[in-house]
Amino acid sequence: MSVRLKSASEALSNAVIGLLVSWAATYWLFPAWGFQPSPAVAAEITITFFILSFARSYILRRFFAWFNSEATA
Repeated sequence: MSVRLKSASEALSNAVIGLLVSWAATYWLFPAWGFQPSPAVAAEITITFFILSFARSYILRRFFAWFNSEATA
């Protein structure tokens, strides 16, 4: 498996777990702040944050892979 694929797999695993936690938090905790999302709206919010989380995680993994390869060269 290539380094980039490993980075993507790790980022995706992290984001999927976050997806489940985020949906539950959005659906059950937002009402504490006066926002009552339907399950569909909670899913839309969660998917938005899922995409951002995956991109952030993948970019950071690639940066550190590059940084570590430069440091050892």
